[in-house]
Amino acid sequence: MKYIPLGSDILSASEIALGCARMSTLDIQGAVNIISCALDEGINLFDHADAYGNGLSEETFAAAYKKLGYSRDKVVLQSKCTIRNLDLPTQYYDHSKNHIINSVNESLQRLKTDYLDILLLHRPDPLTEPEEVAEAFDLLKRSGKVRYFGVSNHNRYQMQLLNSYLSEPLAVNQMQFNLTHTPMITAGMNVNMVTDESVMRDAGTIEYCRLHHISLQAWAPFQYGLLRGNYLGNYEMYPELNQKLDELSDKYKVPVSAIAAAWILRHPAHFQVLVGSMTPSHLKDACKASGIEISKVEWFELYKAAGNPLP
Repeated sequence: MKYIPLGSDILSASEIALGCARMSTLDIQGAVNIISCALDEGINLFDHADAYGNGLSEETFAAAYKKLGYSRDKVVLQSKCTIRNLDLPTQYYDHSKNHIINSVNESLQRLKTDYLDILLLHRPDPLTEPEEVAEAFDLLKRSGKVRYFGVSNHNRYQMQLLNSYLSEPLAVNQMQFNLTHTPMITAGMNVNMVTDESVMRDAGTIEYCRLHHISLQAWAPFQYGLLRGNYLGNYEMYPELNQKLDELSDKYKVPVSAIAAAWILRHPAHFQVLVGSMTPSHLKDACKASGIEISKVEWFELYKAAGNPLP
């Protein structure tokens, strides 16, 4: 497993991380199995959120990790807050100072730890008062409850606004990015074109993050749409893409999921790929991406095979 610096070299993290959104669906032994597999593969960052399983994913992780007997400093624990009442008609977003602090305290209790390595704001809150966010982050930093801060699903200007108030710059932004979800890079290849592909939907997030040393994490690396399904093996919707994935899988002697993850890793922004599988064999397959580097030509061939046109 290769390791990359997060933020301005604040932490060293595996370039593939385990997303724990579905850990709430496992029993303790199942969680032990997937955490043990991740650690054996060299994964050291585990991504949580207070909304995952309404907190149950964090509780399950903590119980399983305790059973494994490893020390706290072996892992980088990341959690997120903002989304409230997930999957309910009353869902909303909350960047208030009180919610951020309360959410961290509750996550720490569920994770059975004294601190989070990284806290992310899960989704943008249009009613954000950046002064409140700054106050919450300062209190959490001074108390030792959170080491570093970031965001998820934020665009350039949302990050820029927050950074203008924060005493410590954001270190991470977690965005949806994969072969079938490419708006962050598609607009940059279609500048000044009168096409849908030329519309910049994120205000230049990748460029802003690279300029300001904000690490990018790619969530849902194998899902099309908003978690509508897996594009791997889906020949009905993505025939050309899967044919190309199969071809490169044969060439590099790795599973197709490793090729799909390697496509993300090939980007010079040095994305960290968050794999959310709770099946050890699937996680092992994806981790093989860390041992290969596809060529530039192959990168573009995969991009086009996924239905992304070039101007």
